[in-house]
Amino acid sequence: MSTKTINVCVIKAKTKCVKANLKGAKLKGANLNGANLKGAKLKGANLSGAKLKGANLKGAKLFGANLTRANLKGANLTNTN
Repeated sequence: MSTKTINVCVIKAKTKCVKANLKGAKLKGANLNGANLKGAKLKGANLSGAKLKGANLKGAKLFGANLTRANLKGANLTNTN
């Protein structure tokens, strides 16, 4: 299975993509468990069914993102918008 990279952010569990530009990214079903996406720009991204358990999304820009059926258990959503 190949690993997807978007704007130098490797899409995988426990990745470190602080302030990454992932606007409009197609991340349906992606495994981002434990990822550090602090301050990431995810406006309009498709995160439906994504695994974000324990992810750090503090300050992330999520406006218009699709989070349908995403697993956000234990995720840090402080100051997201």
